[in-house]
Amino acid sequence: MQGMQTIDQPCTVCSCPTSMWCSRCQSAWYCCPEHLHSDWPRHRKECMPPTHNTNTGYSVNMIATPPPAEPQYVSVSAILFAPEEERPRIITVNCRPASRGSHSGMCPIPVVQSYFPDGITEGIVLTQGLNGEALRFPLHLWYSPTALQKDSPINRSIYNITSGSAPKAWCGAVVVLKYNGSRRQGYADAGSNDLPALSAYFLAYK
Repeated sequence: MQGMQTIDQPCTVCSCPTSMWCSRCQSAWYCCPEHLHSDWPRHRKECMPPTHNTNTGYSVNMIATPPPAEPQYVSVSAILFAPEEERPRIITVNCRPASRGSHSGMCPIPVVQSYFPDGITEGIVLTQGLNGEALRFPLHLWYSPTALQKDSPINRSIYNITSGSAPKAWCGAVVVLKYNGSRRQGYADAGSNDLPALSAYFLAYK
């Protein structure tokens, strides 16, 4: 077995001579794993595994750390108030990670557009429950402002949990997620225990 050869290629980030390459595509060179990671937002768009074994005629003395894995979606339980249904029900909502350029600790973004036919959604955060008591886990309500403005059909599930006593009927769908703490950096599973606070909110809606 032949000895290892040192091949000096310019680092993609700083141009320093290096013999390390991206182990995924084997075509981009980096002098350290940190430079591979820092260049990944750009490099990922062109980083494709070789379609066949490449015989370069030389060996490298080290292979750079593989690119960091793509962030995974997380799934949480949420409450759906569908306009045509008689009762709210529990659904599963996928949350995509905040963009790489966001500050650390940013909350994942719920993928809820499919529940709103017009594709327009807004979110409000409910921080108080019954009798104005602060909620330990705030509730994040997603709804369609256009459905409210256009006087769409009344939301039957909200009408029923408020026994029709709300001063103003709610129109359009509502999807409710629950934050996992007051800092609102992530979501926990919402459930039936959250219905009293939601009912109080819809009863106060004007």
